[in-house]
Amino acid sequence: MNTESNRLEEGFEYSFMDEEVVAKKYNALRLAEEYNSLGIDDIDKTYGLLKEILGSVGEEVYINTPFNFDVGKNIHIGSHFLSNYNLTILDAAQVHIGDYVMIGPNVLISTAGHPLSPKRRRECIAYAEPISIGNDVWIGGNVTILPGVSIGSNVVVAAGSVVTKDIPDNSLVAGVPARIMRELENDL
Repeated sequence: MNTESNRLEEGFEYSFMDEEVVAKKYNALRLAEEYNSLGIDDIDKTYGLLKEILGSVGEEVYINTPFNFDVGKNIHIGSHFLSNYNLTILDAAQVHIGDYVMIGPNVLISTAGHPLSPKRRRECIAYAEPISIGNDVWIGGNVTILPGVSIGSNVVVAAGSVVTKDIPDNSLVAGVPARIMRELENDL
């Protein structure tokens, strides 16, 4: 059976108002509300809830609140991860984040998009494309990462940038849209 939820998981356009898709979203909203209500001193409980929310999570992972997401289970985070305030990951598709990644405040990672056609948007149609972020990446504050983007390892994304296309390893990128400013040394 080809349900809207199956269409979403298989990478096809889908109706974001479908009952099953909406139910997943509401479940994510409940989990985000629970996560965001935890006290800052309860690190064990915070990490335990992240293990329940996310598809996979490494060691020494800290996500400051608020943290918002569409599904949760489509997010995979490696070890030694730090995110500042107000991280939003619209994970209708898979999001893979490597080890030793730091994310500044007010960052949006969005796998979700909508058609250019107003008729299709009125029909509540969406699509989702996976995002991957390598190891040793620093994403500055107020960055937006759009659907389908792959960011290599040892990359710095300057504050305020909008990442619209793939970024190779060892790059400093900045701007709207983000462009390579220079190559970075990999001293590991």
